[in-house]
Amino acid sequence: MNKRNIKLFITGIVILLVAGAVFLGMAYVQEQVKIKSQKNETKQEVVQEEDETLEESDLAEELAQKERTTYTFLQGPKSWAKGLDWSGEWAQEIVNGNAFGSFGCGLCAMANIYDTLSPYEVSPLKMCTYAQKVSGYTPTAESGAIGWGDMKTVLKSVGMDVEVSTKPDNYEDFCENLKNAQSAIVLVCSADDDSYWEDTPGHYVNIWHYNEEENTVFLADPGGPSHNRDRIDAKYVYDAMKTSSKFQVLYVWSYDEEDNSWKADGIKDEWNRPDYL
Repeated sequence: MNKRNIKLFITGIVILLVAGAVFLGMAYVQEQVKIKSQKNETKQEVVQEEDETLEESDLAEELAQKERTTYTFLQGPKSWAKGLDWSGEWAQEIVNGNAFGSFGCGLCAMANIYDTLSPYEVSPLKMCTYAQKVSGYTPTAESGAIGWGDMKTVLKSVGMDVEVSTKPDNYEDFCENLKNAQSAIVLVCSADDDSYWEDTPGHYVNIWHYNEEENTVFLADPGGPSHNRDRIDAKYVYDAMKTSSKFQVLYVWSYDEEDNSWKADGIKDEWNRPDYL
C-alpha cells in the first residue's frame, strides 16, 4: 500500500470515528431529552394530582363550613328529653289538639331555610304560628302536616324564590336541580324505597349543599335524630320520593331581603343550641 492509499485509509477511519462519535453524541442527547421529558411529565402528573387533591380538600372544607352554619331543627319530644342538639321545647307543644312533635317536620324544614338563608332566627313553633297567619294552613287534631301550597306561600312571603315540583323523570335532572338550588324540602316514603328511611309513610326532610363530585347532600331530618346532619347519597332521596303525593319536592332557589315581609328574629323557646353554631 503506497503512502497515498495509507493516507486515504487513515482519513476514512478518522471520518468513521468522528461520525460514530457524532451519532453516539446525538443518541445520548436524545436519550437525555427523553429522560427529561419523562421527568417533566411525571412532575406534571404529580402537580396535577396535588392540585386535584387540593381542590377536593378545598371543596370539602367549603362544604363543611356551610354545614356548620346550616340549621337542622328536630321536632320530637324524645330528642328534647335526651337533650339533643337542635331539639327544643316546641316538641311538647299542643297546637289545636295535635302534638307538634307528630306533625312539625315541614315547619322545622321551613325554619331551617329561613334561619340559614336569611339574617334572622326563629323557632319552628314561631314558624308554625306565622304560617297560620299568612296562609291557609290550619292544623287540626286529626291532621297537622302543612301542605305544599301553604309552604310555598309562607316561604315566598319571607323572601324565598321557591318552586313546588313533582319528582324529575330521571335522577340526573334531580341532581342538576340540586346543583342550582340553595335548599330543598322533599317528601319521602318507605313504600317507594326503604333503603334509608324505614317505616316512614310520609315525612318532610330538608336537603342542602349538593356535592356534584360525589352526588351527596347534607340532610336535615327533623324526625330522625340518627339521620340528622348526615351527608348521604342523593339517590336515597330521589328513590324515596313519595309518588302517591301530588308533589314531591320544593326547591328554594334564592333569598331576597327586599321580598321578606316578615323579618322576625329571636327564639324565645328553650332549645339546645349547638356549640358550633
